[in-house]
This record gives sequence, C-alpha cells and structure tokens, in this order.
Amino acid sequence: MKWMAGFTKFWAYVSFGLVCGVILFLFGYVFYRGAGTISVEFLTEAPKGLVLGEEGGIFPAIIGSLFFTGTAVVLGGIPALASALYLVFYCQNKKVERLLHLVIQCISGIPSIVLGLFAYSFLVRDLNLGRCILSAGTALAIMILPFIEVRAEKAFREIPACMIQSSYALGCSRFYTITRIILPACRGELVSGIILGGCYAMGATAPMIFTGAVAYAAVPESLLSPAMALPLHLYLLLAQGATSMDTAYGTAFVMMAIILISNMLATIYARRSQKKWKRS
Repeated sequence: MKWMAGFTKFWAYVSFGLVCGVILFLFGYVFYRGAGTISVEFLTEAPKGLVLGEEGGIFPAIIGSLFFTGTAVVLGGIPALASALYLVFYCQNKKVERLLHLVIQCISGIPSIVLGLFAYSFLVRDLNLGRCILSAGTALAIMILPFIEVRAEKAFREIPACMIQSSYALGCSRFYTITRIILPACRGELVSGIILGGCYAMGATAPMIFTGAVAYAAVPESLLSPAMALPLHLYLLLAQGATSMDTAYGTAFVMMAIILISNMLATIYARRSQKKWKRS
C-alpha cells in the first residue's frame, strides 16, 4: 500500500497549497482593489459627506468594532470557561453532562440573525436598553459562547490525569489544583480560544444591525451608546453600489487585517505559553 500512502501525502500537500493560494489571492485581490483608499486619514478620521464613504474614514467603525468584540468576549467568555470547568471537574452526573452538551450544541446551531432578533425584542424593546453596545454585545456573546466553551473543555480534558491526581495526593484542594495547575497549564489555549471567539464576533453583521450598530455614529462613550461597526459599514457601502466599491474594499481589507493579526497573535501566544509550561 505504498502507493496509497504516497498518494495521500501528495493530496495533502496539494490541498494545503490550494488553501494557502486561495487565502493569498483573496488578501491580494482585496488589497489591490482597496489600496488606493487606505491612508492615515482613512484610518483616523470619521466618515463625512452626504453619501457614506464618499469622504473621511472609518476610525469610529474600528473603535466600535473593538467595543462590540470586547463586550462579547467578556459576557460570553466568562460563562463559557465556567461551564467548561464545571463539566470537566465538578459534574458527576452523566445525564446533566449530556444535557449541558446538548444545550451548548443547540446554541451553536442558532443562526446569528435569530440571535439579533432575540436581542432586539428582549433587550432593545422589552428592557428598553435601546440600540447600544451592550445589547449587541449580549447577542454576540451568546453566539460565541459555544465556540469558546468547546475549546476550553478540550484544553481541560487534555491535562494529564496523573498531574491532577498527584495534586490531590499531596492534599491540595480541587480549587487550588484548578487555579494553580490547570488554568496556568491551559492559559495559552484559553487565551487563544477567547481571541478567536472575538474574531468570530467581529465579523458578525446580522446581530449588530438590529441591536447596536448604526451609520455615522461617533466614538462610543459608554456601553449604552450605539456605535459604528466595520461589518455594517461594509454592508452599507456594498448596498450603495459602484460609487463606494473602492472604499468598501479598503474597509474589507482593514477588517481582514485586524482578524488575521489577532489570529496570528493568538497562535503565537498559545505556542509560547505551552513551551514555557513544559519547561517549568
């Protein structure tokens, strides 16, 4: 079966090359179309003019996206990590464990636009919060909660059982073992999962449209203020047609660059943390 092993290896290299080629082509094409728009003013000024994108830049949209993402990471990351810790180290009932896994899987299957409608009906209208960062961040937090929880649970379950048992054998409590051994050992994977979840939230347009993202909004002053967002800004530019295509490509490249850099930093941090933990 040597030919099968050789064919599999060849196909793996070809697939890897195709994926890399598609990604490079996508970034190159978007940058080529939007390079003429990207400048210091484009990154540091607010949009101006009667037509969105005709003048000015996208600075409020960048800051607004960071606000939306940060709120979602805090509101979704904390319960996600708590759920993963409970399922791995505290839950003794298999039925409860299966039920919680079922709930998490169901949440992960909810379309983002449905989460946006739910947040609009419950938070914006019923609780009278209005269109604001908190309303949108809550919808985004529900969306990324399963994403973070699954990665955190996987990281916890990969900790060698002998390490945990040795800690218990030395008389350490479960809380001490988790805070002093488990969390430091998984720190890189946890931070990486949270950052990737934030990148996932940053690109979600549907929940923001209904709950907190608006055009021409100023830099937000609090979580109860509306804000611009890069996905909504890009959507509106595309809806305007050919007159805003160059600005749309520039906005798309900025958003892609932020997500790519965040992914790279998350990967580098996870690898360095893992190596540091192994050395210690």
